[in-house]
Amino acid sequence: MANYLRPMRCGVPVFFTVALARRGGALLVDEIDALREAVQVTRIRRPFAIDAWVVLPDHMHAVWTLPEGDRDYATRIASIKAQFVMRLRRAGFSPPLELPAVRTGRFAGLKPGLRKDKREVGIWQRRFWEHHIRDKADYDTHVRYCWGNPVKHGFVERAVEWPYSSIHRDIRAGLVEAEWSGEMVEGAFGEMA
Repeated sequence: MANYLRPMRCGVPVFFTVALARRGGALLVDEIDALREAVQVTRIRRPFAIDAWVVLPDHMHAVWTLPEGDRDYATRIASIKAQFVMRLRRAGFSPPLELPAVRTGRFAGLKPGLRKDKREVGIWQRRFWEHHIRDKADYDTHVRYCWGNPVKHGFVERAVEWPYSSIHRDIRAGLVEAEWSGEMVEGAFGEMA
């Protein structure tokens, strides 16, 4: 496997896409409380600002800003993933958690969902996608993308109708008009994640 080197720039907001290993399920919204707790625990241990976040059934998008001089977002994502799995296990879930039952190659014969080399529960895709924000317009585009993603996927007609979005926090704070809708999103940016 190739070694992937992520750019790590301090002081720059970063947009993320993190997905489950098997798309099409609803684990993230079905277990939203476990995910919220995982994020809360991670933020206590390794603070970061949430500029925007949306959780969909099988993936999530976020824009974060890390503290000055800190660029370790990968550890925070790994922590959220691990904390989420730990909470699911405490609730009685066990591997494979939405995983295919077939393993091939060096993983043949292992229990589905376990990686021998890392002892991972494979409910998450091993990697995530990130984009370092370039400027104010790029920032605004990615925040709107988070808000508009439930509309793009056809879950709701207007962004404010999706309950698992930071748009509600921003409306309460007066940062966004309550009438902001998915119709304003269409065509505002190209296909992203």
